[in-house]
Amino acid sequence: MEGPSPVSVSTHSAQSLHEMRRRAVPRGVGNAHPIFIERAEGARVWDIDGKEYIDFVGGIGVLNIGHRHPHVLAAVRAQLERLMHTCFQVAMYDGYVMLADALNGVTPGTFAKKTLLLSTGAEAIENAVKIARQATGRQAIVTFSHGFHGRTLLTLSMTGKSAPYKQNFGPYSPEVYHAPFPYEYRGWSTAQAIGALYDLFETQVQPDRVAAVVIEPVLGEGGFVPAPADFLVELREITERHGILLVADEIQSGFGRTGKMFAVEHSGVVPDMVVMAKSLAAGLPLSAVTGRAEVMDAPFPGGLGGTYAGNPVACAAALATLEVFEREHVLERAGVVGERIARSMAALHESHRDVGDVRGLGAMRAMELVTDRATKLPNRAAAERLVEVARSKGLLLMRAGLENNTIRVLVPLTVSDEELELGLERLAASTKEVLGSW
Repeated sequence: MEGPSPVSVSTHSAQSLHEMRRRAVPRGVGNAHPIFIERAEGARVWDIDGKEYIDFVGGIGVLNIGHRHPHVLAAVRAQLERLMHTCFQVAMYDGYVMLADALNGVTPGTFAKKTLLLSTGAEAIENAVKIARQATGRQAIVTFSHGFHGRTLLTLSMTGKSAPYKQNFGPYSPEVYHAPFPYEYRGWSTAQAIGALYDLFETQVQPDRVAAVVIEPVLGEGGFVPAPADFLVELREITERHGILLVADEIQSGFGRTGKMFAVEHSGVVPDMVVMAKSLAAGLPLSAVTGRAEVMDAPFPGGLGGTYAGNPVACAAALATLEVFEREHVLERAGVVGERIARSMAALHESHRDVGDVRGLGAMRAMELVTDRATKLPNRAAAERLVEVARSKGLLLMRAGLENNTIRVLVPLTVSDEELELGLERLAASTKEVLGSW
């Protein structure tokens, strides 16, 4: 007897889906674009009406090797034929331990490491905090302004951006402290940020009470601001001096986005733990915490895990993703893609006074829009309009930054030269239409 045929979104019109979404989905789930995607391939997506777009968002940094990479698809199909789920805490499977071993090898540091697999970035951050507290016997956590670490209660407490994330969801977790991030365009130099961290230690929490400092080496939702290398070096020295664990949140900046496997590598700093998710499994839900073996072993058996954590299918996708990085020289390609985006954004900065700053690391690039270069007043309306105009021209963009006035680019690193040029041409045309010229 034949089973039911699979439900296809293509059987619905865009209008009917919008109405269904209004009825069935809470308004609190925001959407960057009012479109429904029917299919995707590489760096392109097609909506339900057949319109094609160059994808400069990549599922918010999830698709560094592109939509539906053939090698990943093959690995997932093969795994589906073997096993979909047991729960690793019930009965183990090879993919989990093979991936843990592989991540121990690609993360910074030559010391012995161990890896915990989970499902989401926020879940991984939460577990990094649990591990740090158990390993140090301390409770306090220090994070940074403009940082984003997730939407759970603890990770929202750690996030340094209020709207739209925090709303009335409190009270928030105690023993979380925020220090200024070295955002030079907004007046915070390395020296000032380090000074503010010392002030935090003097006025709010003594360093011997701090379990971990958690930092994004490049701000993600905060606007793609790279932490200066000298800041990260001094931060590492401070944490080591006070017995504080340094945790690198590489959820958005990891897996080749900046031209190295992890963004923190540009500084030469080796953190105690690295948290990763997004492009780890090329579109399937998977996250990980990799750290010093003695730190990772601090929790007793039963203290770590999760029903879906390290799902076999997601592990297969992640192992295939790592193979793609090696076979297709993705890190080298990220450098090429990043240089081309940087040149294009530099030209836009020269041509448009409302482009106040262009910045980034590797292929993690952004431009911040302002109403005036002298006052640097954020131009949120222009950024919103630019996203709309670009979409009409067949380019998907997304905003970021404290005022959502920054246009970020997270194009798949496997994008072809032709697709990249076409996308950048559409970005330039959209910017000119919205901002005009000097």
